[in-house]
Amino acid sequence: MGPADSGSRQWTGILLSASLLTAWCLPAAAQIIPRDNPLITIQNPLAKPTISASQNTVTEHREMVTFYCGTMDVNVTIHWVFQNQPLVFNERMLLSADGKVLTLLTVQREDSGTYQCEAWDTLETQSSDTTFLEVNYGPDSIKIKWEPGVASGEVVEVLEGSTVNFQVETQSHPDPDYTWIFPNNYKLPTTMRTLTIDTVSREHEGMFRCLVSNNATLLSRLGALTVRVLEKLTKPQVEAPTWDLVENVGPVNLTCQTTHRRVQVQWFLGDQPLLPSERLTLLDDNLTLVIHSLRRDDTGPYECEIWHWGSRARSDPLGLTINYGPDRVDITRGFSSSAVVGTIHERLNSSLILQCQAESKPEAEYRWFLEHSAVVYVGKQLVIGALTQEHKGVCSCRASNSLTMVTRFASVLIQVDPEPSSLSAGAIAGIVIGVLAGVALVSGLGYFFYTRKAGCPLERSGDSPIPEATPPASAREHRTQSNSYKRSPVYDNIPEPKGQIGVKKKLPPDLPEQFYEKEPPSSTPRDYSPSPRKPPPKFVMHPPVPPPPRGDLEGSYETLVNPEPDTYCQINPSV
Repeated sequence: MGPADSGSRQWTGILLSASLLTAWCLPAAAQIIPRDNPLITIQNPLAKPTISASQNTVTEHREMVTFYCGTMDVNVTIHWVFQNQPLVFNERMLLSADGKVLTLLTVQREDSGTYQCEAWDTLETQSSDTTFLEVNYGPDSIKIKWEPGVASGEVVEVLEGSTVNFQVETQSHPDPDYTWIFPNNYKLPTTMRTLTIDTVSREHEGMFRCLVSNNATLLSRLGALTVRVLEKLTKPQVEAPTWDLVENVGPVNLTCQTTHRRVQVQWFLGDQPLLPSERLTLLDDNLTLVIHSLRRDDTGPYECEIWHWGSRARSDPLGLTINYGPDRVDITRGFSSSAVVGTIHERLNSSLILQCQAESKPEAEYRWFLEHSAVVYVGKQLVIGALTQEHKGVCSCRASNSLTMVTRFASVLIQVDPEPSSLSAGAIAGIVIGVLAGVALVSGLGYFFYTRKAGCPLERSGDSPIPEATPPASAREHRTQSNSYKRSPVYDNIPEPKGQIGVKKKLPPDLPEQFYEKEPPSSTPRDYSPSPRKPPPKFVMHPPVPPPPRGDLEGSYETLVNPEPDTYCQINPSV
C-alpha cells in the first residue's frame, strides 16, 4: 500500500469524525466543557518540509545526485514529486527507509527538472519548495542537413550557381559552439549552426566539416559532408564510327560524348527509351551503346540524354547509314513494269527495253552481257533499238555493290523471230505468177528473134530419117594430140555434122585436162567449104550441162535425141 492510499484513508476518517460531531452537537446551553481531562489531546498543524540536493548541476552518465527532505514532524509520510507529478521510481533510484533521502545513482538527461518532497499525516499534507536539477549532456552524433540538394550516398549534389543552406542537427546541453571548416581548411570566424553559401561554384566542391563543442561536458564532435557541385548541363553528342557500316558486320559502338562528369545517361531510339537486350549492350556507365550483328533497320535515329537531379540535356538525333545488298536481282520489261520475265519472244528489227532491279544500298552497279556479243552494256536499263540475230540467246544482268562486296546475277532468254511479210498470201502468189509469166514471155521473144536471125529451120518433116549418132574419128584422134593447140570441149556422144558446125556443150571450168583436145589449124570438116564471109565463132554452146562425175567422165555425156546433123541449126555466115 502506497503513501497516497494511506493519506486518503486518514482524510476520510477525519471527515467522518467531523461529520459525526456536527450531527451530535448539543445546544450551547447544554454543552459540557471539560476541565482538565487528561484523555483529550490537541494536534499541532504540520510544518512545511525542506528539500536540498547534493549538487544541482551534474554531467550525464558521470555523477550521482542525492536529495534530502527535512521535517520536524513525526508520524508523517514523505512523498516525492518530479515536475509537479508523483515521482516514478526506477532501478537507478534509491530511497531511504523513512523516505526522506532520494538518491539518483546514474544521472541521465531525463532526470533534469524540478523536485519536491511532501509530508503527509492523517489530517493534512505539506509540500516543500522546488529545487532544479540541471543535467549537462552532449553533443550527440552530428547530422548536417542541406537545402536544396540531393543526397547520393554520402555525397550531396548541389547545382552550380544556386544558394545552399547547411544546418547542423545535434542534441546538447547547454548549446554547443559551432565551427565550420571549408574544403580548403578555411574556418569561419562565427559560430552558428547554420551555414549559407550564395552562388555555389566549383570552388565549393569538397568536404565541409563542422566542429560542435560543449564547454560544460567538455565534449566535442565533428560532422562532415561531401559536397559535389553539379554543372549546368550542356548538350551531348552521339558519335558513330567513321567507316562504312555494312549489314551483318559488327559490333558497332555509339558513344555519348560529354564534358560533364558524374552524370546519368539514358539512350533513346526514336523518342523511346532504349533498353539493353541480346543485341544491345551498355558500357562505361551507359556512355557507350554497342550494337551487335548490325541490321539494315538499325538506322535509328539514336539520341543520348545526360541528367542529374537539377538539369537535363539531350543530344541531337543521329541516323546511321547501313549498306546492304544487292538482294535478289529481277529483270523486267520496260521502264515501269514490275513483272519479272524469263523468256522473251520478239521479231527481228523490233525494239526491246529491259530493266534490272535489285534492292541495295548504295544503288547497285549494273552490267549487261549478251551470249553472242563481247560488248558489255552499263546501266540499269538495256535499250536495244533494233533486234538482230546477235541479240539472240541468254542475256545476263550483273548487280554489284562495291561497299558490301556482294555480286548477284539474273538472266533472261531472248528469242528473235523472223520478220513477217507485210503482203497477204494471195498477193504473194500473184507476184510470183506475174514474175514467171514475164520470164516466160521474154524467153519466148528472145528465142523467136534469135531463130529468125540464125536462119534455123523451125520445123522438119516427120518422114526425114534420123541417123544414129556416130562420134567422129577426128575427135577420137585428137585426144592424144599435143597440148600446144587451143583447148575445146569435146563430147564423145555428139556426131560431127558435114557442112555444119556442131553445137557443143560447154564444159564446167573445173573439168580435167583430158576432156580438152588440141584442134590443129587445118582441121576442118570434110564437107565444109569456106565462105568469104565472116568466119563463124568457133564454139556454139548448148545450155549448160551438169558436170559429170569424176569416176566415168566419157560415159557421163548425154546422147543427142536426134543424131541427124541436119536437125540442128546451121550458122548463117552472113550474121
